[in-house]
Amino acid sequence: MSIVQVVDKISEVAGKLAAWLFVLIALSISYEVVVRYFFNRPTIWVDEVSTIAQVWATYLGAAYILKRRKLIVVELVFHDTMTLTRKISESFALLVIVCVCLIAVRYGYSEWLDKTLKGATSASFLATPKWATLSCIWIGFGLLCLQSIVELWRIWTVGIPDSEKSLGAH
Repeated sequence: MSIVQVVDKISEVAGKLAAWLFVLIALSISYEVVVRYFFNRPTIWVDEVSTIAQVWATYLGAAYILKRRKLIVVELVFHDTMTLTRKISESFALLVIVCVCLIAVRYGYSEWLDKTLKGATSASFLATPKWATLSCIWIGFGLLCLQSIVELWRIWTVGIPDSEKSLGAH
């Protein structure tokens, strides 16, 4: 299995996990509504667990979205996927993403490590360890960086997929 296939597989798994986290969020908020308004027994955990799950789902889903080519794409000027200009413009966009990701990974990891070593927790009743929320930043941006590099490689070896044909867009 090539490194490209490994990165693609990790992005797929991360995307599916993100989707299930959104399901978990919906179920936990629904549970909170029922117990709060029908039984007058609000929980102390739903808000924080939902927030953590949403942050994780967002960061984990980024690489999956890029792999599926579902980011916002403006094809007004460079509609033809086979032109050199289109390849250069897409490469430039991916390089910008890689640069942003590297900055986020570097500082996100540094912050995560600092808070983890200090044993920092959230200022809530649950006192959730900060590593639970801070780790998703460098992990998510790390995955997005790897997927961006894979997509950059694809542009110059395989070509840019025609999003309307290859992904069944209308």
